[in-house]
Amino acid sequence: MNQPNTLSEKTLQTDVPTGPPTGALAEAGKYLTFRLGEETFGLPILKVQEIIGMMPVTAVPRVPSYVRGVINLRGKVIPVIDLRLKFGLEGKEDTTRTCIIVLQVAAGRGNVVMGTIVDEVSEVVNVAQNQIEPAPSFGASLDTEFILGMGKIGDKVVMLLDVDRVLSAGEIATLNRLETSV
Repeated sequence: MNQPNTLSEKTLQTDVPTGPPTGALAEAGKYLTFRLGEETFGLPILKVQEIIGMMPVTAVPRVPSYVRGVINLRGKVIPVIDLRLKFGLEGKEDTTRTCIIVLQVAAGRGNVVMGTIVDEVSEVVNVAQNQIEPAPSFGASLDTEFILGMGKIGDKVVMLLDVDRVLSAGEIATLNRLETSV
């Protein structure tokens, strides 16, 4: 499927699930799928503000290595993280398919707008409740709290992410400071 440059407002209004995932297991609904390397991940479509092609990212000193920097998106400065690096994958050169998913992330009493760099956006899929399995337990030493569940779509497994937990509260506070100080 060709990579979209932007999700239209119409798409965001018509392709939304009945509610965002909550609790230990993902809820049925629509998820935006994307790839990092060979793996496919999904985000609840309600968290997605838009998808944009790669654009110049201004580096910010003294931030964690997974923070690529900030971008100016229609006059608003937003922080951008490289999801490959956040998930401990090897960094990779940007390609024509690399894009930024702009998300609304819950932070304290409000939301933070942030961008996440992914290898490529795949499609919006409807995941039924009977297609979702709990995230596997890898023991106490591995933090998989940000995985809501595993979606079984055809012969693929899609890791359904809780975008509000991909970053810790401290990491979100750091990104929020970037947004307001740059």
